Amino acid sequence: MTSTMNSPAHHRQLGDQTWQADAICQSTEYSPVDPEVFFPEPDETAKIATAKALCGQCPVRRTCLDAALEGGDTDGIRGGLTEEERGPLHDKLASRLDYSRVNATIAGRDVHLTHTERRAVEYAAYRHGVSEQRLAWLLKVTEEHAKKRYREIRRAERNRTLNQPKTNTPPTETSGERLIRDDFGTAA
Repeated sequence: MTSTMNSPAHHRQLGDQTWQADAICQSTEYSPVDPEVFFPEPDETAKIATAKALCGQCPVRRTCLDAALEGGDTDGIRGGLTEEERGPLHDKLASRLDYSRVNATIAGRDVHLTHTERRAVEYAAYRHGVSEQRLAWLLKVTEEHAKKRYREIRRAERNRTLNQPKTNTPPTETSGERLIRDDFGTAA
């Protein structure tokens, strides 16, 4: 599994694009920004440096990066990273596990989740006694699917308990001496 992160505290909700209004790359009357700066050719190092400097000042940089990764955007500089720098993150996205996203979902927010985060929500909901109906609502799935996931989790929990090795406890000692088989007598 990939590393676990705990930030940012406020995640972009499903379909939410309002964060773009706070982005530094948005051209305004007082701060004109050329959008072409964010789509440089690989050898245009001055444009790349300019775009990264702007991204470094952006209050929604992390949200921009998340949106690029979750949306599969592979062109241009997004979230302060070039296309090449985002490549490995795109590859690892499905296994991202950010507990702040899991907790936000359990709390009822519509947050973009990876496959691994969806599984973590299911396990957390199961352990906290969240109803199947609520889980279905949280994950935007049918109640039948939520019931199926809970059955699979119950089965996995049962199998994990059954597969745990039994620990042999050493025989107790009396007055500093080890007991041997003859001390217990024979079975009748």
